[in-house]
Amino acid sequence: MDQNFRKLVEMLLPAGILEYFDLIDSSQNKEGIDIYLEEKNTIPVEHQHKKVHSKGFFSEIAIQDFPIRGQKVTLHAKRRRWEVLEDGEIITRDWEIVKKGTRMTPEFGAFLKGLLR
Repeated sequence: MDQNFRKLVEMLLPAGILEYFDLIDSSQNKEGIDIYLEEKNTIPVEHQHKKVHSKGFFSEIAIQDFPIRGQKVTLHAKRRRWEVLEDGEIITRDWEIVKKGTRMTPEFGAFLKGLLR
C-alpha cells in the first residue's frame, strides 16, 4: 500500500488497526461502505517461543463503525488462528493482552471489544 493511501486509510479506520490487520477489500452500495480486514499472520507475542503454523481464520464478524460522509460503515474482520505443531493446540491473539500492552484510542478499544464478543 503506497504511503499516501496508507495515511488516508489510517485516518478513516480505528487507530492502530493496521498494526494487526491487512485491508483486503472495500465496497460501497446503497447500504453503506463495507471494509474487509484480515488479521496479519504474525504470531502473537505470548506464543512466539512455540512452533506454530496458520490454521486459517474464524468466521468473519461485522462491526459497525463511525459513519463516513453520512454513510454507514461496517468493518468485516477475520481473526486468524494458529496451530501449535507440538501438540495441535489452536491459539489466537489474546486481545486483552494487546489492549493492556498498548496506548490505544477509545475507538480501537471499541474495535477490540467487538472482536472479543
